[in-house]
Amino acid sequence: GLALFVDGIDGPIARKLEVKEILPTWSGELLDNIIDYVTYVLIPAFALYQRGFMGENLSFLSAAIIVVSSAIYYADTGMKTKENFFKGFPVVWNMVVFTLFVIEPGQWVSFAVVVVAGILTFLPINFIHPVRVVRLRPVNLGMTLLWCAFGALALAQAALAAFYDKIGVLGEQVSDFTKIGITITGLYLACIGGIMQMFPSLGTRKS
Repeated sequence: GLALFVDGIDGPIARKLEVKEILPTWSGELLDNIIDYVTYVLIPAFALYQRGFMGENLSFLSAAIIVVSSAIYYADTGMKTKENFFKGFPVVWNMVVFTLFVIEPGQWVSFAVVVVAGILTFLPINFIHPVRVVRLRPVNLGMTLLWCAFGALALAQAALAAFYDKIGVLGEQVSDFTKIGITITGLYLACIGGIMQMFPSLGTRKS
C-alpha cells in the first residue's frame, strides 16, 4: 500500500524538482520501473521461495511465474488506460505474497492464487491505482489505508507471538479478525477496478 502511494507521487515530485533538467541523460521512467520491479516483484518472489511454505517445487514454480509474467508486463507500453487504471493485474506481488503469508490458506490454494494472478496479468481487466484513478478515489484510498492498517496489525501480532515463543509463553499468532480484515480489503482492491470497468459511470460526479 505504501509502495503504491509513493508510486503515485514520485513522478509529480520529480517534475516539481526538475530532475530531468539537472540530470538530462538519466531516464527517470526506466529507473522508476527498475525500482518497482525490485520492490513489487523480485523481493516478494525471493521471499515466497525462501519461505517454502508451498513445498520446494511449488515455491520455485510460483517464484518463476511471478518473475517471468511481471517482466513481460513491464515490457508492455500499454499497461495503463486513459483513466490511469492498470490493464491486467499490476504485478503488486508484494501485497499478494504478504497476504498469503498472513492468512496461510494452504499450499495448493496459495499456488492457485499465484497462477490466477499470473494469468490476469495478460487479460484486459482493469485494476485500480488508488492514487491516480480519480473515480472513487476517497473510497479506494480509504480501503488501501485500511489494508495497510491490517497489515501492520498482522506484523505486530506475529512479532508479539515470536517474542512470547522466545520467552516460553504460548502466544496467539495473527488473529482471525486480522486475517478476515486483510482478506476483505484485499479482495476489494483486487475487484473494484473490474467493477468500475463494467460500470463506467460508477463514481462519476453527476452534473
